[in-house]
Parts: sequence; structure tokens; C-alpha cells
Amino acid sequence: MKKTLTLVSIITLLSFCAKAQDSEPKDYVKSYLSLFGGFSYAKSDFGQSTYENNKAGFAKRGATVGFDGAYYFYKNLGFGATFSFQDQGELTIPDVQVLANGYNNALKVNSTLVQSVGRYHNLALMGGPQYSFTYGKFILDLRASGGLLKSSSTPALTIYVSGATGTAQQTINQLSSTAKAFAYGGDAALRWQFADGWDLGLRLNYINSDGLKITTNGDTGALGNVGRLVTKQPITVLQTTLGIGVHF
Repeated sequence: MKKTLTLVSIITLLSFCAKAQDSEPKDYVKSYLSLFGGFSYAKSDFGQSTYENNKAGFAKRGATVGFDGAYYFYKNLGFGATFSFQDQGELTIPDVQVLANGYNNALKVNSTLVQSVGRYHNLALMGGPQYSFTYGKFILDLRASGGLLKSSSTPALTIYVSGATGTAQQTINQLSSTAKAFAYGGDAALRWQFADGWDLGLRLNYINSDGLKITTNGDTGALGNVGRLVTKQPITVLQTTLGIGVHF
């Protein structure tokens, strides 16, 4: 049954592509540059909020803005690129309480206090081959991309661990990261040419990175072999945006 559904899906997609190609204008699609804004949703480990998973980022839904464009060098085949800024929020009071409870239980100490400052801010420069299908005034863009993710900040954590009575309080600092990392993904967009040389586009964009380097200093020995220690923060986001573009 699964194989039958997959075959039907492929045939349907090929039929749609053939129909779209038949309706292509003789001059094909034009290169464009657009300005967009929308929402960025934290996915996978990046969006989880658990102490046990060292990759959990406690990231939130946030805003994204940027530029998107493509240069077509052969008919409807071109190279597309996106430059964007993302804000994925900060840790909330319940989030830091989850971490404090987790450290306290794992380390078996008298008390643990966790404080957090700062937000997830990063820039992404992604590009790759793009092919566009046309149907009347509508254009469907499909792109596979790779590029660079550059963090300008991540939440910084300060963990205060208090042991038995008479034991000095120990402090552990998880620093804000400004690291960069390779990222890959893809996107699909549906653009409507509402006027000569202009379009409005809805875009779905996926970005994934194995992780930004995270540095921790202070009394890290207090964590032993059981305390949560983050060395790399994976980033996975799914973005929905609306943009206005100009053709050239």
C-alpha cells in the first residue's frame, strides 16, 4: 500500500511539473531579489526543553527577516541564495527551573540555582541550485542549499552549586557563543506576479546545522561525570515567510 501511494504521488508530481512546463512563458522566469519577514520555529533537539538531553536548546519560536534572490542562467534553472537573521528567544523561568532541578537531582547536592541571560541570535547565508515551474502568474521555486550559520549570541547560563554545610559554593558558567558552523537545508516558495516586474511570495525554509561550539568554564569539576555539560548546540529551524520581490 505504501509503495502504491508513493508511486501515485510521483506520477502526480510529474504530471503537475509537465503541465507547469507547458505553460511556461517563452522568455522563462526572470531573476529576482526579494525582502521577506516571518516566523522561525525551533525543531528537533533545538526546540526541546529537557535536562537529560544535552543537545536540548530550549529555543522558542521567533522572528526572521532577510533577503532572498535567484539568478537564472539557463531557462528556469538558476542559483538561489538567502541571507537571513533569526531570533529564537531566551530561556524562561520554567526552563531554568527544569535545569536547576536536573542538576540538583543528578549531582545530589543541597541546592542548585541556575540563571540565564541573552537570546539566540544568528545569521544564515545559504545558497544552492534552484529550479522554477510556472503556471500563469504563479511561480513555484524549489531549492537545495548549503552555507554558513553564524551566531551573534546564545543564552549564557550561570549555575551555582551548593554542597554539604560548610562547603564553598561552586560556580559554573556556560558562555554565550559567537561560533559559526556549516548548515544545509532547502526551501520551496510560491510566488504570485501581481504586477509587471513584481511578485509576492510565500516561502517555507528549512535550515539544519550539527551545532555551534559552546564553551563552559568555572568550577566544571563540580559536574563530575553526571552533570549536564553542553559542548555543541545543534540548530534546526523551519521558517515560514512572506516576501515582496522585484524582477530584473
